[in-house]
Amino acid sequence: MDKVRISAMQMAILLYATIMATAVLIAPSVIGKFAKQDMWISPVWGAITGFLTVFIAYRLNKAYPEQTIIQYSEKIVGRIPGKLIGFLFLVYYLHLNAISLREYGEFVKGNFLIETPMVILLGTMAFVCVFAVRGGIEAMARSAQIFVPLVIVLFLFIAIMLIPDLKPKNMLPVMENGPGPSIMGGFISSSWFMQFFLIAFLLPSLGKGEKGLKWGSLSVIAVMVTLAISNLFSLLLLGDITSTFVYPVMSAVRFISIAEFLQHLESIVMAIWVAGTFVKIAVFHYVLVIGTAQWLNLSDYKQLVYPLGFLLVIVAIWSAPNLQKVAHVLATTWPFYDILVHVLIPVLLLFVAMIRKKATKGSN
Repeated sequence: MDKVRISAMQMAILLYATIMATAVLIAPSVIGKFAKQDMWISPVWGAITGFLTVFIAYRLNKAYPEQTIIQYSEKIVGRIPGKLIGFLFLVYYLHLNAISLREYGEFVKGNFLIETPMVILLGTMAFVCVFAVRGGIEAMARSAQIFVPLVIVLFLFIAIMLIPDLKPKNMLPVMENGPGPSIMGGFISSSWFMQFFLIAFLLPSLGKGEKGLKWGSLSVIAVMVTLAISNLFSLLLLGDITSTFVYPVMSAVRFISIAEFLQHLESIVMAIWVAGTFVKIAVFHYVLVIGTAQWLNLSDYKQLVYPLGFLLVIVAIWSAPNLQKVAHVLATTWPFYDILVHVLIPVLLLFVAMIRKKATKGSN
């Protein structure tokens, strides 16, 4: 397996880029359908699940250091149930990464490269990500260190340029119907925050003395703030029609026009999307490859990188006919899928591990 070590800060940057890559453009529309003018509050509620998943993954890592959930699930509940749990995680990450890759392809094709075949867009991105995964976790971490600060600067630049067109009255009245709509929006946004369970596959790569829980929690806070700003600016600019746009942030950027000179800044959104999506797909593919190698008890994961990359493109083509179908799935069934994989199963494993630990101490 990959024996290279990364710092806790690099892990936090990887997690931030992985979660925000797709959320920053799609989340405002999906969350806005439920939370309306309270959509900017929803990430605060959603972040609770982020902190929970990070904490659960950290506790499991402390009990079984140097191992991922694919490995220690067998030790906790037995070989056959553990294999079934590991297989469920692998199928989930393949499916989720295929959805992310399809979102990337739909965005680029729908807004920029209209005549380019979808398979070309998906294949080229997957090819680049496969090379990054073969380079190992350190290569991906260093790539994220380069891309993420650039993405944050571009995001802040867009936010500043939009300030003259914002209409604060669009967020009023706050909690008109009580906290219910914002909490419902928080439930939808929790789908992105629950993906922080990826930390279970990254904690074994940290060096000794690194503060994984601290930096994981800081990454959750960073995602919460970024998503809240994205939702708020979309709301203040587009008002109650935010949920009708597929990409509210892209639509908002088209409003930027300063002295008829600084305008048509869609290319900045394109840069944010491509850089972030590259990190996201690479990280999920790395987790899939590492997990599959551990599930099959292989000594080297690199032989699986290309076959699973090809499978990723196939599943991305098969996963959904269009972006509207993807958005519908994200807003309806996907949160329950996430809860099962990233909350219920890990909580069950942690509970059983704690009972077995107490039973072992009692027998001694």
